[in-house]
Amino acid sequence: MTRSARAEAAPGPAATLAPASRRHLFIAFTRLALQGFGGVLPVAQRELVERERWLTREQFLEMLALSQVLPGPNVVNLSLMVGQRYFGRSGALVAMAGMLFVPLLLVLGLALLAAQWQGVPAVAGALRGMGVVAAGLIVATALKLAAPLRGSPLTGPGAALVVALTFAAVGALRWPLVAVVFGLAVPACGAAWFALHRASRGAP
Repeated sequence: MTRSARAEAAPGPAATLAPASRRHLFIAFTRLALQGFGGVLPVAQRELVERERWLTREQFLEMLALSQVLPGPNVVNLSLMVGQRYFGRSGALVAMAGMLFVPLLLVLGLALLAAQWQGVPAVAGALRGMGVVAAGLIVATALKLAAPLRGSPLTGPGAALVVALTFAAVGALRWPLVAVVFGLAVPACGAAWFALHRASRGAP
């Protein structure tokens, strides 16, 4: 299937494409997972939005928001949603297999090596250095995903306020995820719903 045909087959905005097959879906998520040492989220945004064009930034942000509040690893949840979007339940299983199968084999092998070398100072230092890079990738991805927030029903300043409060709650106050969801996410969803409701009724 050509990329133009895939674009016509994809649901949602015309700018998105669709996986050519379940095999394509599996390979893409395997490639995504193998690039994600220390943090898969930045790679997921690049692969799914910029390279494969299966999702727009807005769609990626919506799916990511839902995957964050569901049980389990957020990128695995995201893979399930993307697979289901294009191929139903079988696509969800294929995408999840792509995320987990090859990395599982590699991690088991690395765990055996780490058990032998974990006492070496150079190895510990290298791992800490990888953590810094992972943190930088996550910050860069957050900045990329900030652009769609300007079109949020909360408006740009309102969305920025929620982001700042969330950052403070998690980074400074160290709230658990449940507290963040019920203390900030639920009120933000309510405010967005109210704004959309007013707009649909033509309220000033």
